[in-house]
Amino acid sequence: MTGLTGDELVEMLAALANPIRLRIVAVLAGGRDYVSHLAREIGVSRPLLHMHLQRLEAAGLITGSLELSDDGKAMKYFEVTDFNVRLTASTLAAAAATLTRSDPEKGPARKEQS
Repeated sequence: MTGLTGDELVEMLAALANPIRLRIVAVLAGGRDYVSHLAREIGVSRPLLHMHLQRLEAAGLITGSLELSDDGKAMKYFEVTDFNVRLTASTLAAAAATLTRSDPEKGPARKEQS
């Protein structure tokens, strides 16, 4: 993942700026895992885990796939995508030049709205 736009970089960094999501990526760096096991491994409820998984997936850091177990149960597996972001002053400057909004979660800043 090189040449990220400013918006993509902000979304990625915001997704990683949470201790639970950081732990999720750390666990998945060791190999793919399914939701129930991942929730136990991290020590959070499945609904809370799903919320964090959605945020990481939206940022392009993980990907999920639905598979059937041997006994016919649908299981959602997640794994880390092949991302590699090197933060330097020049990459941040290049990304900042492409920003379309100041905060993707809050929308445009006051001065951008007028």
